[in-house]
Amino acid sequence: MTDAVIVSTARTPIGRAFRRAFNSTKSPTRAGHAIRHVVARAGIEPGDVEDVVLGTALPAGTAGCSIGRLATLAAGLPDEVPGQTIDRQCASGLMAIAIVAKQIVVDRVRIVVAGGQEIISTLNTPKAEWVDRQQDERLRAACPNAYMPMLQTAEIVAKKYGVTRDVQDEYALSSQQRTAAAKAAARP
Repeated sequence: MTDAVIVSTARTPIGRAFRRAFNSTKSPTRAGHAIRHVVARAGIEPGDVEDVVLGTALPAGTAGCSIGRLATLAAGLPDEVPGQTIDRQCASGLMAIAIVAKQIVVDRVRIVVAGGQEIISTLNTPKAEWVDRQQDERLRAACPNAYMPMLQTAEIVAKKYGVTRDVQDEYALSSQQRTAAAKAAARP
């Protein structure tokens, strides 16, 4: 049986929604930057990539029109390299990785890029009234939280489970620190 292994990683910068330098950088540009670097770090030719699977929870605005394909093109991969988009909300990036693992193990695809992307500041803004206008009133009546934006997640976790925003931020920081330590120690 073929094993699926991660041979290279890259990430986009982290910023604060609605603030700072990366606030207006479009989704294809940011995701394409990470894809370009993950391919280069892996030491493979861009044309050897057989698929790109990119997860996003809000496939609209600059992340619409198949961000997986747009980011593939923005990364400079050849036109022949396909790209697809998966939306499974907060698990979109993880689902993209699961999909490519299946492609490798079951379908015998050799080289695939997977990941997730989200640029909340370009979508969930007070100026994005179109998001509200496009909601299905019948669905909203039956399930009032169906269209809850991801920006409210931390506040809901804090209220419902008693995990403060500070504790959530500390955990996120420790996760990034553990990742950095693992990379520095050359651990997979």
